[in-house]
Amino acid sequence: MSDRLQKVIAHAGVASRRKAEKLIAAGHVKVNGQVVKELGTKVSSTDEVKVDEVPIAKEPPVYYLLYKPRGVITAVTDDKHRKTVVDILEEVPERIYPVGRLDYDTSGLLILTNDGDLDNQLTHPKYEVEKTYVAKVKGIVTNDDLKRLRTGVMVDGRKTSKAKTNLIRTNRESSIVSLTIHEGRNHQVKKMFESIAHPVEKLSRETYGFLTLRGLQPGEYRRLKPHEVEELKELSEKVKR
Repeated sequence: MSDRLQKVIAHAGVASRRKAEKLIAAGHVKVNGQVVKELGTKVSSTDEVKVDEVPIAKEPPVYYLLYKPRGVITAVTDDKHRKTVVDILEEVPERIYPVGRLDYDTSGLLILTNDGDLDNQLTHPKYEVEKTYVAKVKGIVTNDDLKRLRTGVMVDGRKTSKAKTNLIRTNRESSIVSLTIHEGRNHQVKKMFESIAHPVEKLSRETYGFLTLRGLQPGEYRRLKPHEVEELKELSEKVKR
């Protein structure tokens, strides 16, 4: 039995499927001693696959939920030597990577895994997993502002999908707003609030699908329970259909 090279690399926990494709195209991958750049290449269990000269090995899939603190990079490594989310989980022996990303100055719920298939399903735009953010924004948010967010605003030339909103509280200078979206465009939440003239001062992702931060403090993490992993897979399949 054979599988596509990028799938084998992802299943080994080296990188996500899309990152694996970039590694292949850039010439970082060898099969049986030969550099392979063709994405459709099939390999079997008897083939030797190396990424940057390091042989890959199939790892058991693992799944973690991290309460990402502010001031931490959502990446495996950082060329500026800043702390990454993987550094926080340094005691985890498997080669895990984050599912999606949160900005450097954004805190909240982040999943890390070595399951390339699940990563692909959860981060691909068509799967539409709901995520709830709580934002502290400048100024007093009005009902008209919330209505604009709910019906969609223009971000990078495209209108956002319908969102769910809740005004938690306001004072003279700022407002706390809950925003639930299922898209994942770059800096989307910040840009949505900028479009209604209420720039974000502080942002946290509070939920991801059915998962919450309950019981965790910033910088803490836990292993997902088997039933949570199954629910995530069912959620992505349900949305896929």
